[in-house]
Amino acid sequence: MDKSDVTLERMRSFVRVAERGSLSAVARELGIGQSTVTRHLRELEEAIGVPLLSRTTRRVTLTDEGGRYYADSVQILRLVEQAGDEARGARSAASGTIRVSCTSAFGVLHVSRLIFAFQDRHPDIGVDLNLTDERIDLVREGIDIALRLGPLTDSSMKLRPLGQSRRLLVAAPDYLTARGFPRSPGDLSAHEGIRMSNVAGSDRLVFEGAEGRHLSVPFGGGLRVDHGLAAREALVAGRGVAPAHRWLVDDLIEAGRLVPLLQDYALPSVPLSLLIVPERAGIARVRLLVDFLVDAIASLPGIERSRG
Repeated sequence: MDKSDVTLERMRSFVRVAERGSLSAVARELGIGQSTVTRHLRELEEAIGVPLLSRTTRRVTLTDEGGRYYADSVQILRLVEQAGDEARGARSAASGTIRVSCTSAFGVLHVSRLIFAFQDRHPDIGVDLNLTDERIDLVREGIDIALRLGPLTDSSMKLRPLGQSRRLLVAAPDYLTARGFPRSPGDLSAHEGIRMSNVAGSDRLVFEGAEGRHLSVPFGGGLRVDHGLAAREALVAGRGVAPAHRWLVDDLIEAGRLVPLLQDYALPSVPLSLLIVPERAGIARVRLLVDFLVDAIASLPGIERSRG
């Protein structure tokens, strides 16, 4: 076998196995048999003349030569895709698949509908929408872009700040009739709180009052959940009081099913960001979706758009 056997198909299989560390996961992702992925890797290594991957019963890892070859392969595949986009022109380049990761509740309530609208404009673009509150490795999971709430630490991704997500304290009318309205943050000690178990520091609430003064109060209760939609259901069911993103409960407030509380005090907003895998940023369909989401998300309830 000679260097002419270094095909893009084999190179793509190699890159994804290097990123995911699993032949079976890549086979499922590409819609081919695991034996085909294994054959691609074997044929590529024979063509290159050096081992690129080290295989154990549990994991596949890169050799030193494989690490260098992986970095070059990523650049080659990116250039091939961009060259195809440019050759087809901007109109026909609006095709292919984009993989998007998004915070779960935000994705269900809002981003899914935005994706529908985007595909109505660009029917030849497929979207794989992955909903998770975990901070997954975007490259390993083959994600192109991700929407994330909260502070970010991954400096290897391209960052587009989308704005700040406003939060407020809410409860159901029936709950408040039974337990009374809190008049100040200190009154919350007499109320049942609905807490997020996957949010650090959810046992305290920090409010900003008059003249910018901050007040931290304990926040407890018998129910903890790890999903925003579960907190939404608990609120409607009258299980207690909870801080909530405006986009999570705006429709329920409009319908009178939830009531805002302590409106003289503000809860800190949470940053909302769009992360782009750098190697995917130049692809036409990815740029189209990024630009669409930046504009569309600014119109969602409780999102204060970033300036600049």
